[in-house]
Amino acid sequence: MQLRLYVAGNAPNSLRAISNLRAMCEEHFARAHALEIVDMLENPMRALEDGVLVTPTLLKLVPGPVRRVIGDLSDSKQLLLILAGT
Repeated sequence: MQLRLYVAGNAPNSLRAISNLRAMCEEHFARAHALEIVDMLENPMRALEDGVLVTPTLLKLVPGPVRRVIGDLSDSKQLLLILAGT
């Protein structure tokens, strides 16, 4: 699974999203994921290329279809359904 998480520096919601996503991946997808974290403050054009306007935003890129989740990823049941689904 290939994931890309867009964050805004050390904003509280961004830090929660990183923590929540890492915990989910370690518990359920330990050997089957690649996580890329992109800071929109450092790379705003990359975010625009992916159509990301708000943070935190998670993109599940592979396997398709591409899925998008906005927020701090605290709803673990919903997040698991999205990540485990194809």
